[in-house]
Amino acid sequence: MSIEILMPALSPTMEEGTLAKWHVKTGDTVESGMVIAEIETDKATMEVEAVDEGVVGKILVEEGAEGVKVNEVIAILLEEGEDESALDKPAEKPAAAEAPKVEDKPAEAPKPAPAASKAPAAPSQDGDRIKASPLARRIAADKGLDLSAIDGSGPYGRIVKRDVENAQPGAAAAPAKAAEAPSAAPVDLDDPLKAYGIARDRYEVEKADNITKISAKRLSESFRDIPHFPLNVDCRIDALLDFRKRVNAAAEKDGAKVSVNDILIKASALALKKVPAANSSWIEGGHIARHTHADVSVAVAIEGGLITPIVKDADLKGLVEISREMKDLAARAREKKLKPEEFQGGTFSLSNLGMFGIDSFSSIINPPQGMILSVGAGEQRPVVKDGALAIATVMTVTLTCDHRVVDGATGAQWLQAFKTFVEDPMTMLM
Repeated sequence: MSIEILMPALSPTMEEGTLAKWHVKTGDTVESGMVIAEIETDKATMEVEAVDEGVVGKILVEEGAEGVKVNEVIAILLEEGEDESALDKPAEKPAAAEAPKVEDKPAEAPKPAPAASKAPAAPSQDGDRIKASPLARRIAADKGLDLSAIDGSGPYGRIVKRDVENAQPGAAAAPAKAAEAPSAAPVDLDDPLKAYGIARDRYEVEKADNITKISAKRLSESFRDIPHFPLNVDCRIDALLDFRKRVNAAAEKDGAKVSVNDILIKASALALKKVPAANSSWIEGGHIARHTHADVSVAVAIEGGLITPIVKDADLKGLVEISREMKDLAARAREKKLKPEEFQGGTFSLSNLGMFGIDSFSSIINPPQGMILSVGAGEQRPVVKDGALAIATVMTVTLTCDHRVVDGATGAQWLQAFKTFVEDPMTMLM
């Protein structure tokens, strides 16, 4: 039976994508694990690997096609012994599946689905015939596995290479749960703002890209569903600026340059470890995830919106390491080359608009995280020091908290710890 290659769900928010490039053409032989295409998702451009082996019989979606829905058939693979006549046979439609939503597993970053991945049918048999690729059969025979005890994750519940490689004798893979793609109400693009009294000749309509659409959806849900509140504090950063100069002087020989934001990432992570109750996520159904790692998501502006690459275990990394890692992540984010695990799964977010001269602002929480810190510009302000008026460089930060997991006292304790690290940065080394 010929194999349908479907548009995969490469991120939990992906509903459609752009087929940027094919790495194979009709007639090419494909092996399991071979890169066959590049897909532009809502956040990045990622390579897609083949699940099965065979010959490319037909490509149904051409390079550059936009708005390709998840689980749409993009190509057909012919199995060993099949020829082009198999393409004329009616294709059996597999069950559709999407990547799990982030909210379902707040402490884990979902992994990208392979090209032909979908919800497996159990059992993976057609009458007395077990559906399995030739490669999967060979591996199962070598490992002494009973194919009838394994649930397949390939098309139509077909057993593929990864199923037998991950299975143990007598063990079967757990079937994935299929989910329906959300449907959007139709919009009259001929005159969409008529109800608001805005004449159609006074504006133009353009289609939002995937990043903008998904961000709008998720932020609307976050603002509507999460009971959030802000906490503000002013931090004097003269000592931090002096500390940064000394760090960069020492790191100059290695070609490194630490930014204020790099130091704030480190301070945020250390504060999360000092106040572990603040490093939490709400799980629907009445549970709380207490994160054991300080993984800081950092907002980076890219064309069409924002993305939040993650500095994992930031509390354990030095400032030069954080600086180099952040520069690499930001550069690849702007090129849409990040892997899903590099922007999904953080435990806390930091957004800095100080470079734009913004004094203070409140960010919307990035679910399932429990807090996000908004950083304003450092500017000289009059302050009282030792009972006398003085001038200091002051930076206002705003912590937005999910009240279900971080109450006012916990948020205040975190800000107190963060402020201490910022105003006396030598304490970060202790």
